[in-house]
Amino acid sequence: MESYCTLVLIAGILVGFVLLVLILRDYKSFKAEIPPDFDQPSKVRFFHCLYVLMEILAKNLNRLGIVEEHTVIRLITDGLPVLWDPQLFIRDLHFDGVPVRIYLPREPSAGKRRGVVFIHGGCGIFGSLRSYERVCRYIAKKSDSVVVSVGYHLSPEYKYPAQTLECLSATVHFLQTADTYGVDPTRIIVCGDSAGGTYATSVCQELVHRTDLPKIRAQVLIYPFLQALNFNLPSYQKNAFSAFLSRERTVRFILKYLNKDCSLKEPILAGSHVPESVNLKYRKWLSPDLIPEVFKVGYEAPLPTSFSPRVHEQVPELFECWFSPLLAEDAVICHLPDTCIVTCGHDVLRDEGLLYKKRLEDNDVRVTWHHVEEGFHCTMEFFGYGIFSFPSSSTVLNHAVDFIKGY
Repeated sequence: MESYCTLVLIAGILVGFVLLVLILRDYKSFKAEIPPDFDQPSKVRFFHCLYVLMEILAKNLNRLGIVEEHTVIRLITDGLPVLWDPQLFIRDLHFDGVPVRIYLPREPSAGKRRGVVFIHGGCGIFGSLRSYERVCRYIAKKSDSVVVSVGYHLSPEYKYPAQTLECLSATVHFLQTADTYGVDPTRIIVCGDSAGGTYATSVCQELVHRTDLPKIRAQVLIYPFLQALNFNLPSYQKNAFSAFLSRERTVRFILKYLNKDCSLKEPILAGSHVPESVNLKYRKWLSPDLIPEVFKVGYEAPLPTSFSPRVHEQVPELFECWFSPLLAEDAVICHLPDTCIVTCGHDVLRDEGLLYKKRLEDNDVRVTWHHVEEGFHCTMEFFGYGIFSFPSSSTVLNHAVDFIKGY
């Protein structure tokens, strides 16, 4: 027995030593700028450290050939299971071959309810029906809506643009079969966060000219990713080293999502992938000059960079409207439905929401905008976890729910 305890102690010391070595090798990853106006900065720093530890573990297991990096992160971030809810019928179905989870309020309704298509974030690589279970239950109960959560298949197993196409297919199916679920097909709202906001935006853009379907009533975009041309906007500079989603991590995830060589990260961050003709074409929509002055404190115009045809040729997807929906033409934008955009102060993607807001308003689309200054990217994913959640988690989600209730 004594020798067994000694072996366990030695094994524990060895494991601890290996973990310490791995942490020291990647110690720079733990550095993050978390200013005092962050929502509960100490708690953010704690979760950021856990997240970095998870990334280090996943990266090294991948190097050893044990398991893919994204598989480990998916398992850890998939969320805790939720107990049975007496207020909802919850069913797992397939809409045109796409996995969905539908949430139907049990309370009888005097008429047909509104429907909400919810598209989760996670860079197209992470996230699942389960990880957004608490968010979707809350939306269904608080807004008295039938919620369809889309479980699109993830990259790299399913390559881009499979995720956009699956979200589109599931939305079209719901529009066509809404009556089956007690939903008014003219009161369907599309909602998404982060990359889910990208897919939600693309779905709404794709459907504006469809005359064979009911029109989408509104869209809700929660800190959406909307363009991959300019990574030097004021919010990218301000939050370059922010927790969870830094400037560098944004481009790294993009390259992983598209299954591209990660050595392209630095030239893309510098803007070397964008020809001058493209910069000139989209300056009217992507210029930092369009950002309100209050959000440009400390902003410095980046130095000019030389265009690299080699880099440009390797990432043509970044210029497609499915990937960068901010680049859609005015002929599409002007037909979009009423829109709610939620942005956060500590988020590299803040300015993408601001730029899209301006584009919509310039095209006479009605926009409701909420800015959560203390919020950070992915705060909504912490919703429903009690003391492990954040005030901004509820604030962001309630802005979305209040908007949905108006339709």
